[in-house]
Order: sequence, then C-alpha cells, then structure tokens
Amino acid sequence: MNTVIFRTAAPYLTALMVVFSIFILLRGHNDPGGGFIGGLIAASAFAIYGIANGVAPVRRALYFHPITLAGFGLFLAGLAGIPSLFAGVPFLTGLWTFPHVFGVEVALSTPLVFDIGVYFVVVGAITAIALTLEERHEN
Repeated sequence: MNTVIFRTAAPYLTALMVVFSIFILLRGHNDPGGGFIGGLIAASAFAIYGIANGVAPVRRALYFHPITLAGFGLFLAGLAGIPSLFAGVPFLTGLWTFPHVFGVEVALSTPLVFDIGVYFVVVGAITAIALTLEERHEN
C-alpha cells in the first residue's frame, strides 16, 4: 500500500500500538491480557509499519533481529523459573516480592518476568514471519 496518508499515519499508529501493547502486557496479571496478546499487538504494529514503509525501515527500527528478540524472550521465560528452585518449590512456581520504590509499594513477581519473556518471543517470531512475507511480496 503506497498512499501518502497511510505512510504518514503509520509511524504514529505504530508508536501508539507499541505503548498499548506494553500496557496490556503489564496489566495481564490482574485483568485480561499478558505477554501473548501484548506481543501480538506489538507485532501487528511492526507489520503495519512494514506495509507502509517497507521491510528495511522496520529492521532499522527494531535494532535487533526479530529471531534474536525471540531467543532473548525464551531465555528470559526460562530464567523466570530459576528463583523457584532456590526457594525449594517446583520449577516456575510464582514468587512475589513487594519493594518500596519512591514510597510506593511495587509488586514484582516471577510470573511477570515469564510474561515479559513470552512478549519478546511472540514479538520476535511473528515479526520475523511478517517481515519474511513482506520481503517476498516486494520482490
């Protein structure tokens, strides 16, 4: 699609969708959402940007190769289970801590780390597929 309106709106829409995907990722523990759906929204944002501007600008915007993002996410998701082994409970058992940051209690958990890993896996894998399909379409 090579319209001026779409090419002009795509960067703003992409930025808005990525911010929304992070919101969905972080609220997924108490309400519907989480790493998977947040990752799908972010991958859709990069696909829209790729349709509007081509594959090369998306690859420059991502900074890392999409498969590297997926590998990092898989590593992070596996790493989320390690603290449970040290706590003497089964692997990937959820553990929480509540530190005070600037006077506000923040809930940090291993399920959050796992969800962030899932987010990166989905963003990396789906973006890699979308960019490959778009490259085939351009040639």
